Amino acid sequence: MMISFCTSLRIVSASLVIVALLAFSTPGQASGRQIGPESGTLVIAGGGSMQDTGIVERFLDLSGGVDALVVFIPTAAGAQSYDQEWSGADVFRDAGATNIVVLHTSSREEADSDIFVQPIREAGGVWFGGGRQWRLADSYLDTKVHEELWALLGRGGVIGGTSAGATIQGSYLARGDTRTNTVMMGDHEEGLAFLKNVAIDQHLLVANRQFDLLQIVREHPELLGIGIDESTAIVVQRDRFEVIGRSYVVIYDHGASIDSGGEFYFLGAGDQYNLASREAFRRGQHLRRVARRPWSEK
Repeated sequence: MMISFCTSLRIVSASLVIVALLAFSTPGQASGRQIGPESGTLVIAGGGSMQDTGIVERFLDLSGGVDALVVFIPTAAGAQSYDQEWSGADVFRDAGATNIVVLHTSSREEADSDIFVQPIREAGGVWFGGGRQWRLADSYLDTKVHEELWALLGRGGVIGGTSAGATIQGSYLARGDTRTNTVMMGDHEEGLAFLKNVAIDQHLLVANRQFDLLQIVREHPELLGIGIDESTAIVVQRDRFEVIGRSYVVIYDHGASIDSGGEFYFLGAGDQYNLASREAFRRGQHLRRVARRPWSEK
């Protein structure tokens, strides 16, 4: 059957419109991927004190309240063993938590056992403490622990963490080098990937790290960099997060610049961010001065 010239023209025009829409859509929209978990919540904190920030209280509420079972994983800190009275979990006890299990191993074989993961199967929330994030990857990446963490999110639970426990939640493991934490792209580059296509840094402004994530995002421009200062956290549900706490979160998006040419921008408490469309909001309005303009080459 012959197709008329007008029909052919309409088909070509429609195709051009589709191409144009894809070209100008944002990274999440164009790919159709979801960045955050389908269900459940992530609480990702930047280290330092969490007292009087609302971070611990939000995590416990999402876990099911102060009497819900919370699993605390201190493995990043590097000790051989931790007892059930370990003081690192006092931040939750002081907030009223009554049912905490400290869970640790350096053995991937143990992390892959049904006995070891049973507390996670019963928990409302799991929290990763600080230290070195590569230790968490070595012990738990692609084990039954990892599977049960996804299952926890699937039933509406919460995974939280601070410092190393924040960075491990991204797909790209920033500062994952076993020699030193000053190497941004080291010998461990894979995180637990509860946030896909994301690299997370912590202690951001207190430690003068605000320029460090630029290296990763320049090398991997498809990644979104999220830097979180101390006493601050993001609360992620599906593809959106809200900033809580006392300081700032910094966004590194290779496809966005502020109007002066700056390559990153700041979000404060109450600000929100869409991980799929890579749009920031303050009081319900788009964050001013941020444009969909790629970084200049330097």
